[in-house]
Amino acid sequence: MRFHIRKRKQAPAVIIVALIDILIVLLIFLMVTTTFKQQPALKLALPESSQAVKTGAREDAPLVVTIDPQGNLRFGPDSEPVTAERLKEQLAAAKAKRPDLKIAISADKTAPFGQIVKVMDVAKESGLNIVNAFIKEAAKP
Repeated sequence: MRFHIRKRKQAPAVIIVALIDILIVLLIFLMVTTTFKQQPALKLALPESSQAVKTGAREDAPLVVTIDPQGNLRFGPDSEPVTAERLKEQLAAAKAKRPDLKIAISADKTAPFGQIVKVMDVAKESGLNIVNAFIKEAAKP
């Protein structure tokens, strides 16, 4: 006697659409909560001064040495063309006038790297600090 009727077993199926819906809801929830999360902060009422000076206001602008695509050097705010030897003399003279003088090197993207290193060496020999050395693309006519 057989009272138990066997049913045909079906293979388990994963409904992927429901999983995708849940993942999208979780993603949206995480994006919203991280975007609008308020950072705890301590509110301070700082005293004000009528004699206060903004940071950096007392600093003089650095002297700029420019290197063009051909490797030619230009010095100062007027961009006077100079040689490496003349640059050394001018940097020494400028250092004598302002002991806290700093320089910035502005080089073209295609400028010879040897010239950039030469300017850095001349600046270090003169005892100057290099504030900024940046490379830019040449302006297209």
